[in-house]
Parts: sequence; C-alpha cells; structure tokens
Amino acid sequence: MQMRKLGNSGLEVSALGFGCMGLNFAYGQPMAKTDAVALLRQAFDRGITFFDTAEAYGPFTNEEIVGEALAPMRDQVVIATKFGYLAGPGRTTPDSRPEHIRTVVDASLKRLGTDHIDLLYQHRVDKETPIEDVAGTVKDLIAAGKVRAFGMSEAGVANIRRAHAVQPVAALQSEYSLWWREPEEAILPVLEELGIGFVPFSPLGKGFLTGTIDAATTFAKDDYRNVVPRFSEDARKANLGLLAAIDALAAAKGATKAQIALAWLLAQKPWIVPIPGTTKLHRLEENTASTEVALDAADLAKIEAALAEIKIEGARYPAASQAHVDR
Repeated sequence: MQMRKLGNSGLEVSALGFGCMGLNFAYGQPMAKTDAVALLRQAFDRGITFFDTAEAYGPFTNEEIVGEALAPMRDQVVIATKFGYLAGPGRTTPDSRPEHIRTVVDASLKRLGTDHIDLLYQHRVDKETPIEDVAGTVKDLIAAGKVRAFGMSEAGVANIRRAHAVQPVAALQSEYSLWWREPEEAILPVLEELGIGFVPFSPLGKGFLTGTIDAATTFAKDDYRNVVPRFSEDARKANLGLLAAIDALAAAKGATKAQIALAWLLAQKPWIVPIPGTTKLHRLEENTASTEVALDAADLAKIEAALAEIKIEGARYPAASQAHVDR
C-alpha cells in the first residue's frame, strides 16, 4: 500500500488507516475479541499500518483489542488513541484537565500493552480547560517518551491555532466525506498552512456511502445510527440521490461506491488519511483496494458537479453529541 505523511509531523502511515471503534462499540453486536484481533492482523497483512482507537470506545475495551492484535508488529505500526471525551471524577462533560490527561495516558498505555502512544488525540475540546494547558501537558508527555505526536479531534480553527503554538499538532481527526464537506470551508486551509495532517473519520458516511443502506434498512437496537438525524427513514430516502450521483463513475471505473468515496478523499490532499472501519474481511479488502482507484481531474469535476445539485438532509449528530463539537 502507498504511504503518506501526516503533515510536517514525520509520522508516516499507510494511505488508508483502520478505524477500530466499530469492532466492539456503537454499531450493534460487538465482534468476539478473537475475531476482532484476527481482523486487525489481516488489515496489517494487507498493508495497513495506522490504527485508531480511544479510551471511550467500549469504554476501554477497544484499546485492549488493539493492543493484543498489534503486539506482534508493534514497531511496524502507528497506534492512535484519545483522551478527553469521557468525564473524569467530578465532571459530567469532556475532561482534559492536565492531571486527568496524565491518568488517562497511563491507563491507555497499560491497556495497549505498549510503552508509547504514537499519536495522542484530544477527543473533544474541553471548554473548561484552556487549550494551552492541554497542549502543554501533551508536550510534557512527549518529552517523557510516553507520546510521540499530538492530535486533535473535531476542533475548530481558533483552538487548533492556539494548541499548535504550544505543541505542534500532527493531525486533526474530524468527519469528512462526500456527504459531509464542511471541513473544506475553514479547516483544510488552516491545516495546509500549518502543516497538519487530516484524518477523516466516517469516510463512508457511517456505512451509507457503501450503497448497502436505504430507507427500509433496520438497525440493531444498540446501533448508534438509530439516534442520528441523518439516518432517519426520511433522511435516508432523501439522500439516496448521492449514491446515484457516484454510481455511473463507479461502474466506469470498475469500482464500488465505497471505493469511489474513499478514492475521492485520497485525491483531495496528499496529507489526508481516511480511517474506514469494518467488521468484515471482504469490506476490508474492498476498502484497501480503493487506494488503487485513480480519479483524474475530469472524474473529480464530474463528482463536484453532481454534488452541487444535491442537498444532504439531516444533521450528522444528535444534539447532545453536537454540543461537544468545537466550531
């Protein structure tokens, strides 16, 4: 697989990463741990070297899966994890107090079975803790050898700039895909200016861009998409036009809709590294093959023209989750 560098950080990763959240969190029935471990090792065998987890996934158990799966190839992979979404003692909101960050990092290192975290993200901006204190704490953890690089997730321009002035931000992780393009307005220009990599999560629109979900789809009771406005029955029906817009191009390229969606992201900037997740080997193979789908300027122009005619319906988060997004 092709490799990419996350901005100016020096972190070199596979062009496509693996978002590990869905292995056992948020999308219905979790995988058996042995199956999840096997799938992550199969991802590595297919060239993926960048794996994304967080203390909040599970909570806590996702890091254990990732740590066990990647232990045999630890020095050949980049592991990203996150602090600051779960509330700490005495808090009911995201917690990035310096003392809490240090506690979380030590616990994550133990669960991952490693002596360092390659990329440590602030999962959500903590509006009660100055971002300079957060960045300074991560800077100290880097100096101590526990962390290699600092990242942010769902952060806005002002906080990215303030944090970067204290400790260079290696990567920003936020949602970006054919059906959520807000980062193009203000985020991507700032990342390019500052030399920060971009890691889009939900690059396949939480599964919608695979073409396997329609208005009649029923999700498991514990599937997060049941409370996402964009996945209401009416919104799904309205948004099917997006799939039709890329269908002809997929057919012409001998590719799937998912592969076109991932190839489109890869074509935007050389420092963008999407992290699709899956629980199925055939989807893993489909995703990794997207790195071989070449979209030229004419292809991208066709997609752009088609998207300009489409209005995506439904908010991407329920209100409670949206409250923690920094914009």
